[in-house]
Amino acid sequence: MRNFILLCTMLMLISCDRSPAISIAPGPQQIVRLSDSEIKGLDPQKISDLSSLRVAADQFEGLTRLDASGEAEPGLAKGWRMAADGLTWSFTLRESLSFSDDTPFDATLFPALLQRLRAPETAAPSLALFANIVAMEAPASNEVVVRLASPDPALPALLAHPAMSAIPLHRVRQAGDQWTSDRPMIASGPYRLAEWKLNDYARLARNPQWHDGQAPTATIIWKPMEDSLSALRLFLSGGADIAADYPPSRHRWLRDNHPDIAHSVPYFGSYYFAFNTQRAPFDDRRVRTALSMAVEREWIADQVIGVDNIPAWGLLPPGLAGAEPLRPQWADWPRDKRLRTARRLLAEAGYGPDNPLRFEIRFNSSAEHRRVSVALAAMWKPLGVEASLFNSEAALHFAALRRHEFALARSGWIADLPTPENFLLVHQSANGAGNYSGYASAEYDRILARAIAEPDARRRQQLMRRAEARLIADMPILPLYFYVTRSLMAKRIAGWEDNISNVHPSRTLRIRP
Repeated sequence: MRNFILLCTMLMLISCDRSPAISIAPGPQQIVRLSDSEIKGLDPQKISDLSSLRVAADQFEGLTRLDASGEAEPGLAKGWRMAADGLTWSFTLRESLSFSDDTPFDATLFPALLQRLRAPETAAPSLALFANIVAMEAPASNEVVVRLASPDPALPALLAHPAMSAIPLHRVRQAGDQWTSDRPMIASGPYRLAEWKLNDYARLARNPQWHDGQAPTATIIWKPMEDSLSALRLFLSGGADIAADYPPSRHRWLRDNHPDIAHSVPYFGSYYFAFNTQRAPFDDRRVRTALSMAVEREWIADQVIGVDNIPAWGLLPPGLAGAEPLRPQWADWPRDKRLRTARRLLAEAGYGPDNPLRFEIRFNSSAEHRRVSVALAAMWKPLGVEASLFNSEAALHFAALRRHEFALARSGWIADLPTPENFLLVHQSANGAGNYSGYASAEYDRILARAIAEPDARRRQQLMRRAEARLIADMPILPLYFYVTRSLMAKRIAGWEDNISNVHPSRTLRIRP
């Protein structure tokens, strides 16, 4: 009898101590978002992967923030002004700012944030993005002054990066790296991390001290799904509101059967192959141009890739240096005329039936990269070109590119910020190993330097376009298409705006009544 009573008592205690299960399904006050990978870290100054940055952007706010269209808007600062020379910016803070633990902060926080970002022990992966900032000062409790080495019209967008968002340095000084273990985490943005179960989900709840009042939705669930097909299935079953990706092979099916939930949108990324301009045969511009002329970019974008990519003849995606992307004059020629001109250029360079052009196409392991490489080799056969294929895993591939140990290699660029210089600086002489093609043009470097030093936005854009035109005339890279992002969004979600930055902050989303 005593054992029976003891057993009953234990069962009652266990029953009383059991916490109610937390739902991670979409609900009337809960949005479930699927990311394509697990969070790698919680400290905004120590992360670089997209999944971690998205969660950080929900929790931490900087002087500026990005709106639903991906444009910079006032954040913790209520406004800013720029000096005529473009080198000095002043940001005026909102009144009575505080972290989610009710600790107040003022302008002095931001110079300290920059100092921590630049400290060697922080090892900030995004440090190079802020190299143009000479100094950050707080001349008054409500004013932050940023001094630049060269004009940068995109500074408001840069300061929206989570690496320069307001983090609780008072807690960092107390707990060191363990400050991210607090639950809820101390935050400055619309949400704060309430729970994180590794490889399962992260649950964000409203920050009661957020300066903008109450976030539209009470709870945000971020759930990692590395397999995009599994993410698609979960989404279609009603288990999620938003998916960050879906398989390219399902794009046409989704477009035909669910056009109102699938979003395929141009992105600030360029897909291209790099010529090794430091050695034959691609040290000759005529050879590079001939091969570029023979490529059917529309066919590659539509048939080989098939997710509504925009064919590319230039480097800069639409909108970065003009409404329309750059197209060389020959891009509109009939194929026969392009092939005749390409044969003539190859013959002038010494290649023809008696001396066929032979080289290796190198690409990192991927079905997409292989399909593109096979298509390129086939398109060059009418020129008598013999192109073989070689693939390796990504680390080996890009190590070879940095050492310039290749002839033609798969490359590309996805920008950290939607600015033309973020693309163009990659190809300047001073970029060293990061300039995979080894392109060296004094004229290109001069035009780009003038563009970066120009404070006037219109003239700056014109110079950026001139630099791109010089680059494409020299053809050290073979542009093929601009990237697109693929997303799924449930009909019950409002506030989503397709944009080139693929930015969709949780605070801009809401659940339809």
